[in-house]
Amino acid sequence: MDPAVWITYLGVITALILFPGPVALLCMHHGLRHGRRRALATVMGGALASLALMALSSMGLGAILATSEAAFIVLKAFGAAYLVYLGVQAWRAPSEPMATESVPDADAVTTSARPTRKLFSKGFTIGISNPKDLLFFGALFPNFIDLSQPQWSQFAILALTWLVVDLVTMTTYASVGSTVSRWFGTSRRVRLFNRTTGGLFMAAGGALAASHR
Repeated sequence: MDPAVWITYLGVITALILFPGPVALLCMHHGLRHGRRRALATVMGGALASLALMALSSMGLGAILATSEAAFIVLKAFGAAYLVYLGVQAWRAPSEPMATESVPDADAVTTSARPTRKLFSKGFTIGISNPKDLLFFGALFPNFIDLSQPQWSQFAILALTWLVVDLVTMTTYASVGSTVSRWFGTSRRVRLFNRTTGGLFMAAGGALAASHR
């Protein structure tokens, strides 16, 4: 792969991933409510969604989503509805003070398996329905692949680059959420957090529903 093309790609995806969006908000929210280690499941879910979109793009399906108005609207409506649903859940969440993250014992690991899967599922669902990523992988990503050169090696380099930037960035968002959780030691502050994040999720859902290409 041409180094100049790779550097351009790195700059584009870094700006795209760093810009706070629904996935970043979800990672921070889960980091604060569930701790950094459990929130890694959310990070991995979002990363897997990106790899899935990347694979679809390499097969030409991403371009269909990027050019089909009906497919775009359906997926956008699904993503918006899910964001509003998460907002309502966050708004109505219990207001118990948050404890700092601790090392779980064997029983805690067993009982947390299902919640961890749910965090992963939420991360994947938000990631796979994110129109920003859909349009990038559908319209821009194919432009970084030189069709005259072996494509699988280029795809591997681009995928690995995305994965590293995405994991580092979203883990940072989750860690920030986990770090500030120490401030939420009273019910009043937790209630404020629930209302704020719930409102942000619902606002993001509304903005997504009203957005255009």
